[in-house]
Amino acid sequence: MLRLTAQDVDDLNVISAQMQDAVLKFADLNFNAKRRRFALVANRFAWDDAKLKTRRRTGLHFDHVKSVQKQGFKNVGPETILSLLAISFNAVDELSGHITLAFSAGHHLRLEVECVDVTLADMGPAWSTEMTPSHET
Repeated sequence: MLRLTAQDVDDLNVISAQMQDAVLKFADLNFNAKRRRFALVANRFAWDDAKLKTRRRTGLHFDHVKSVQKQGFKNVGPETILSLLAISFNAVDELSGHITLAFSAGHHLRLEVECVDVTLADMGPAWSTEMTPSHET
């Protein structure tokens, strides 16, 4: 089981690699403006032990979030399945910037953040899957 934190771009890249190909429902995305936290729960492919072909239920949260912008979510309902491709950071100044979550089918979320403060935590046992995600065409 993983528990990772990110305080900079290099750390965020590690979390992005572990969350690549995670699947979730649109309803599993949540922005709590009062707490300034964006959170999601997903079934991530366990890249940390890929030979076992397992998935784990994983929580991911971003703190110090000022706002969230959506792109490409026009016809998306609560039960729509999303596949997370990557998480990236674009700096505005020394600490603040935008964290982008890129999903398949052209869906993007852009989090305006005061700083990089991200936590990934697996939430239970792994289960077997037949498929290993592939990005070959």
